[in-house]
Amino acid sequence: MVSPQHTSWRRAVGEVFTFGEARSAGIPQRVIYQLRDSGDIISLGSGLYRWEDSRLRDIDLIEVAERTPHATMCLETALARHGLIDSIPTAIDMALPRGLHRPRFTAPVRLHAFDAKTFEIGREMVRISPSHRLGIYSPERCVIDVVRLRHAEGQELAWEALRAWIATRGRNPAALLALATKFHGAQKPLRLALQILL
Repeated sequence: MVSPQHTSWRRAVGEVFTFGEARSAGIPQRVIYQLRDSGDIISLGSGLYRWEDSRLRDIDLIEVAERTPHATMCLETALARHGLIDSIPTAIDMALPRGLHRPRFTAPVRLHAFDAKTFEIGREMVRISPSHRLGIYSPERCVIDVVRLRHAEGQELAWEALRAWIATRGRNPAALLALATKFHGAQKPLRLALQILL
């Protein structure tokens, strides 16, 4: 049975919390360790915890959001969330500005270093829990990225995403090509592919 004290602590810290947030909410250090050792809270590594029976979805994304606010869903992960590919990624693709500290995660995360000058282009924010938001690239930025990085990500993935994007309502190939000019090596292959597919 959950004690009233546990319930009030849970309200104070939320479903996912740091060690520091728990201490600030008045949870004694020894109690944090007791809750962890009893399995009432689960360690996500490096002082980050969640309640064992948390019903939050996207726990892995919440861990990423807690560790680095600049993280942005990209490539295969973002394409899947936008419905532009059918496959389910085996790891979470996250972009960080090149040169930024690369944190460690317990979640299966593939980190990608993107140029800091273009990092914010097409970056949007999505809510992944009541108290967490995380960056995600727009469908257009995702298509451009997967085309320009097709040597690393696979040509099949690039063309699957482009075909799915073309089939979406409200698509604007001219705007896509204009956006592609901001990324080195993206416009020419994208133009050629659009000529074939349209």
